[in-house]
Formats: sequence, C-alpha cells, structure tokens
Amino acid sequence: MEFYGINGGAYNLLKLYLNDRYQRVLIKNTNSKNYLSDWEKVKLGVPQDSILGPLLFLLYINDLPGSINSLSKPTLFANDTNIISTHPNPSEFKVNSNMVFEKITNWFQINLLSINLGKTYYIQFMSKISHSVNININHKTNRITNVYCTNFLGLTLDSTLSWKPHIDQLIPKLNSACYVIRSLKSIFSLGNLRTIYFSTVHSIISYGIIFWGNSTYSNIIFKIQKRVIRIMMNVGNRESCQELFKNLKILPLHSQYILSLLLFVVKNLNMFKSNLVVHTINTRNSSDLYLPSVHLSKVQKGVCYSGIKVFNCIPSKNKKFIW
Repeated sequence: MEFYGINGGAYNLLKLYLNDRYQRVLIKNTNSKNYLSDWEKVKLGVPQDSILGPLLFLLYINDLPGSINSLSKPTLFANDTNIISTHPNPSEFKVNSNMVFEKITNWFQINLLSINLGKTYYIQFMSKISHSVNININHKTNRITNVYCTNFLGLTLDSTLSWKPHIDQLIPKLNSACYVIRSLKSIFSLGNLRTIYFSTVHSIISYGIIFWGNSTYSNIIFKIQKRVIRIMMNVGNRESCQELFKNLKILPLHSQYILSLLLFVVKNLNMFKSNLVVHTINTRNSSDLYLPSVHLSKVQKGVCYSGIKVFNCIPSKNKKFIW
C-alpha cells in the first residue's frame, strides 16, 4: 500500500504501527496455570483502539470509488458506503449493476476485506407509473436482498421517494416530544418551553426538511406541530395557530421548508445557472435562476427544482445582495 500526501513523520509512524508487530494469546485455564502462545508476527490489521485506526480506515475506503467511478456514482460518509447506478436501458442496467458489484467484490478481496452481507442490500428507485426491473445481484452463492426502503444518514428513503416511511418514523418521535412538553407545561415558563421545543420538536422537523417538506404526507407533521404549539400556549384544539406561531416566533412547517430551501440554494449557488448565462438578453428576470424544463412531478418536487422556484420569488432588489 502506498501512502500519498503524508509527511515523513506521519509515514514513519504508520510504518511503526503496521510493520514488525507481534502478538500472542493468553489462554486462561481455571483448573491450572495460564498458558501463553508463541509470539507470531501480525501480517494484517490495526492495533485495537489505535489513534491511527480512523486514518487507516480512510486510506482504505477512499480507494474504493476509483475502482467503480466509470460505472457508477459511489457516495461515502464515514463507514456508510452507497453506490448509485443508473441506465435508461433495463437490460444494460442489469449488466451494469452486476458488473459494479463484481468490481467491488474484487476490490474487497484484493484489500483482504470481507463484505457483511447482513448489512448489504440494494433498492431500486422508480416512479409510480414505471415497472420495476427484475435484477438478481449475487455475491458468490448469496443473493443481495432487494428492499423497499432504506436508511441513509438519518433519512428513510423508499423506492418511489414518497417520504411516507420517513414521516412514519418522525411521528412517534414528535409524539414523545409533545408528551414531554405537556408534562413540563405546569412547572416551566413559556420561555423555557420554547427552548425545549427547539431542542426536541424543531431539531426533528428541520433535519432533511428540504427533501420531505413538500410531500403530501407532511401535513401529518404539521398537525403535530400545531398540537405542540397549542399545548405551549394553553389554548383549545380548535384555536387558530396563526397568531400563536407569531407570538412564539416559531416558523410553521411549510415556512421552515421554504426557508431551508432558500438557504440551500444561497449556499450552493455554484450548482445553478442564472438566466444571464443561458441567454444574454437583459430582461427583468435576468437575475433569476434558470428553471429547466422537466416533466416528471417527482423532479418538480425535488430540492433543486423547488429551490429555483422559491429563489426566483425573491424580489429583484434583494437578489443583488445575494449575487
């Protein structure tokens, strides 16, 4: 293994941990004395609880995308590895998917690693009107399980990206937070309840809201949010929440979704094109972002498309401070 971009001191430290290491096993015997095995040279592995363990893991795992970059889009985050494979032709998609997994298997074998089949599965994303492609991805004699939904960095993705499974996961968490606020209402001030709201309810709602905030199932979350607000303000179930949100200075779910979209677009303007880049005519919409023509409603509800539409609603006099 070659180490690139590591200074001499760090390289020598790596060699110290990787080379000329020996270990032996202590065999405990309850009836008589303990036994020690002979010393054997360690040819593989890293010392347990080593400070270099994370660094060596990154050196290993960051080499994986290079073996499949031409066929797929690998996404790595810590020890979570995801591989996205796309193709317009179903037959080619099958061949490509199996080829990708074959290359991954070879990479693991070369690097003396093993695949945990219990945590390895694939999900086929598709629109509601499209038909699934029957794909069998195998690892030796074992078949990789096809699942309907999967967890990715705290988000539950289903095959049609309806976000229903994710919202179903949020409901019990928010109900628990609602119970906590109801229990503490009689002993805490409104200011303290507001702090508890942001640490429990708001933190759950705001995470990943740019993805699921415009789902048809998000109204369930909005109803729970309104229930929490009514509990904090000690009003009846039929009381309007419009003024209550204003008094508490808390954004309703859909307003939080719009704000999160705007923040995403502003922080990632390099991902988008302005109308001036697409055409040179200086119109009143020249400061707007270019909105591509798409037909699938799933794309129209996506982060980028929805973000452009929300951004373009900002008054032109305010956009000059962003550009």
